[in-house]
Amino acid sequence: MVILGEADRRALEALARRGCAEHRQVLRARIVLAAAAGDRNAVIARRLATTDDTVRKWRKRFCRDGLPGLADRPRSGRPRVFPAAVVAGVKALACEPPAQAGAALARWSCPELAREAVGRGVCERVSASTVRRWLATDAIKPWQHRSWIFPRDPYFADKATRVLDLYDRLWDGEPLDDNDFVISADEKPGIQARPRIHPSLPAGPGRAMRVEHEYARRGTLAYFAAYDVHHARVFGRCEPTTGIVPFSRLVEQVMTTEPYASARRVFWVVDQGASHKNWAAADRMSKAWPNAHMVHLPVHASWLNQVEIYFSVVQRKALTPDDFRDLDDISERLLSFQDRYNRTAQPFDWTFTRDDLNRLLTRLGHHDHRTPPPLAA
Repeated sequence: MVILGEADRRALEALARRGCAEHRQVLRARIVLAAAAGDRNAVIARRLATTDDTVRKWRKRFCRDGLPGLADRPRSGRPRVFPAAVVAGVKALACEPPAQAGAALARWSCPELAREAVGRGVCERVSASTVRRWLATDAIKPWQHRSWIFPRDPYFADKATRVLDLYDRLWDGEPLDDNDFVISADEKPGIQARPRIHPSLPAGPGRAMRVEHEYARRGTLAYFAAYDVHHARVFGRCEPTTGIVPFSRLVEQVMTTEPYASARRVFWVVDQGASHKNWAAADRMSKAWPNAHMVHLPVHASWLNQVEIYFSVVQRKALTPDDFRDLDDISERLLSFQDRYNRTAQPFDWTFTRDDLNRLLTRLGHHDHRTPPPLAA
């Protein structure tokens, strides 16, 4: 006979009624409650659709250990099939480039790693699923890859630091005043007018929006944008193509607008694109607009240009999925989105600093045997 205290009875009854509890825990609670009511093992087993042995086991466990006795005991599990040395050997092999092993592969897959491990004598036999489980435990995924670019500009740190200082409202160590402005500018080329063959279907209950895979081509255009870093204001225009002349029209659009027309200084942060490349572009700008100063980012450092963040917003919110009748349709969408963005925009929370730049360049230097890139002063 199982005798329950009031606290144990309340706990078991709550567990037996709990809809989200594990079935095995609910079954054990009901077995103990039925036993406390005086029912025999065979009657309990028949009522709960289980075996006499199961009822006897949990009845005995509760009598000996109380509520803790209804929990599962630790299990040792199946004995290890592969020794630790084999697992470590396969993981080491996964970190080795296939070409170094003489394999005509760009990167390993799990079946290939399993075959290579057996071929090298790391183990006598292993399955691809076992290799995949080992690698997942250590987060090693040799079938994936990421690309990176080593900074080859010898003045990378100096150029990048000037831009980071401007974002922090500094120039040559002096703070900018209220009549100084920082503009981040670039172009987004190759925006295609691709009307779908069949109309897109809106989202419905349990169904995502559907966009026809096939499309017609109706031309491309370029979207030029200038972003005021500290005031979150965007100036943009659509042009048939990229180039010096269209970029000059964007500069004129900004520099003939107040407060930039009468500003003390307007710093234009640009990358090394052909529309605004090197000293020649800076000279053109300063001759046309004496209060404008072009500041170039290093090569392959467009990720430091804040207007690229705006372009990513445009791509996600205005251009995807793309289903535009013609170029006029794209232009209307881009300029309307620009107006909408300007009504509510806030400056980007830029947190990448000189210290972050130095840590990045130091880390990249460890991946290259040449002279590491210089650090910011």
